[in-house]
Amino acid sequence: MDLILQQSINAISLGGVYAMLALGLAIVFSIVGLINFAHGDIMTFGGYGIFLSLAFGMSPVSALAVGIGAAVVMALTLERTAFRAMRGADVVTLLITSFAVSEILKVLFQNGISARPVPISLPAAWSGTYQMGGATIGVVPTVSIIVAFAALAGLTLFLRRTPTGMAMRAAAEDLEMLKLLGVRANRVVAFAFALSGLLAGIAAVIWTAQRGSVDPMMGFFPVLKAFIATVLGGLGSLGGAVLGGFVIGILEVLTQAFLPDGLSPYRDAIVLALVIAALLWRPDGLIPATNANRS
Repeated sequence: MDLILQQSINAISLGGVYAMLALGLAIVFSIVGLINFAHGDIMTFGGYGIFLSLAFGMSPVSALAVGIGAAVVMALTLERTAFRAMRGADVVTLLITSFAVSEILKVLFQNGISARPVPISLPAAWSGTYQMGGATIGVVPTVSIIVAFAALAGLTLFLRRTPTGMAMRAAAEDLEMLKLLGVRANRVVAFAFALSGLLAGIAAVIWTAQRGSVDPMMGFFPVLKAFIATVLGGLGSLGGAVLGGFVIGILEVLTQAFLPDGLSPYRDAIVLALVIAALLWRPDGLIPATNANRS
């Protein structure tokens, strides 16, 4: 029972990171049809923001805030310099553009900072543990769950209760109609990128706190899992992205914890096989987008 509790905390914590990244991908995709694979590099940039802030003597809390801000600034910069001119292009062109931007950023990180992981020294108390019954629970996974749910709840309220949030939801339904109604589309799209950068920055804080380091490839695998989560949840569906992120995180942790030793090397293959089975059952995803194309 204690092992189940401990692994459940780890699973929800990992799922929360995937859910935030998946939601960032889904927000941008739902409005401009862009699958932004540079999203992982935005997360990495946030991690380097934390590293450089600590190197310049800032307090850990200030450094984490700088890291989140750096991710938002990077997302807005990419929207303005790389993706705005490509708006309206076909999906393949947008996909190639995002891959190209991602590779450029990785090269800049490797040559400008370091190709190897650089350590991030956070207070020892942040990486401590506490006892709950007979289970040993990490402080970072617990904080990750709280932060993830708070961020997701805050974003939900923003999208449902604020004029800008409602404009973003309307843009996800029909961006061209939104333009005809006199809404400034560039502002709405930029705000969508800023929100995706905010979520990537929060994910960077959680990820670097768990890893204790940052490297040019830090965001690659998390955003790849987040992309799988968006497809599983329903491409373009914000609720589906969140659900898919938690499902992928839970599957990863549970298969790692409870698979027999002989099957452990096949963990990722088993998780992906389960995802494929789910998509065969529900091809449009677990929570399809309202404007999803159906056969």
